[in-house]
Amino acid sequence: MSQNGYTKTQAALTKAVTMLCRPLIRLLIEKGISFPQFRDLMKALYIDVASSEFSLDDKKPSDSRIFVLTGIHRKDIKRIRENSDLIASNVSSSASLSAEIIARWSSMPEYLDEKGKPGKLKKNADQNHAGFEQLVSSVSKDVRPKVILEEWLRLDIVSLKDNFISLNKSAFVTNKEFKEMAYYLAHNVHDHIASCVNNILGEEEPMLERSVYYASLSESSINKLRNIADKKGNELLQLLNKQAIKFYDADKHKKHATHRMRLGVYWYQAQLDENRRPEQ
Repeated sequence: MSQNGYTKTQAALTKAVTMLCRPLIRLLIEKGISFPQFRDLMKALYIDVASSEFSLDDKKPSDSRIFVLTGIHRKDIKRIRENSDLIASNVSSSASLSAEIIARWSSMPEYLDEKGKPGKLKKNADQNHAGFEQLVSSVSKDVRPKVILEEWLRLDIVSLKDNFISLNKSAFVTNKEFKEMAYYLAHNVHDHIASCVNNILGEEEPMLERSVYYASLSESSINKLRNIADKKGNELLQLLNKQAIKFYDADKHKKHATHRMRLGVYWYQAQLDENRRPEQ
C-alpha cells in the first residue's frame, strides 16, 4: 500500500473515476444538487450495491460485512438498510437552497403581489417593498444574497430591472424534455459504464466498447467528421433496429427471452485545453 492509501490499481481507477465524474458533478451543481445530497446518495448506493452484488451463499451480507466492504459506519448501514426508501425520500424532500427560497417567495404574504403571485423585490427592503436580501437571509444566513442573485441571473431564474428583481416563469415550469434527457442519461451511460466494468473485471465475454479519438484538428475537419459520424451512426442504428424488431417479434413469447441489449453511438467535441494534454 502506498503512502496515500492506494494501491497502483486503486490509484489508476481513482484517476479514471475522477475524470468520468467531472461532467456529472458539473450537471449536479448546475441543477442544484448539493454535495451533502450527493454524499447521502452515494452512501446509500454503496450499501445497496454491496448488499445486492457481494452476497455469500445467497445470503444478504451482514452489516459487519458491508462495513468491511465499504468503510461506512455500522450505524449508518443499519439506519439506511432499515429505511430502504431513505435516500429517495431525502433527495426528493430535501429541497435545495434555491427551491426553498423560491417556495418562500411564492407563498409568504410579504413577498406576493396583489394577485397572489411572487412580487417584484428590491435588493434591500424599504417601507414599501419587500427585499431580496431579506428573503434569502430568512432561509439561510450561510450564503450571501449577492451570490444567489448572480447565480440566478446566470440561470435565468430571475431578471433584474431598475433595481427590482422578478422571478421568471421558467422557475416554475416542469421541463418534460429535461426529464426525458435525464432518463436517457441514466440508461445510456449506465450501460456504457457497465460494459466497461465488465471488460475490466473480465466477468463475462468482452463487450463491444470502442471509440476513435483525434486531437489537434481544425474546426472544418471536425465538422466533416461529425457529418460522417451522424450519417454512418444513424445507418448502423437503423440497420440494427430493423433486425432487432424481427428478433423481438419472433422471441417475445418464448420463455427464454430474458435478455436485453443496447448499442449506443455518441459524439463529443471540445476545444483543447492548453493546461491539459491532448488525451484529456
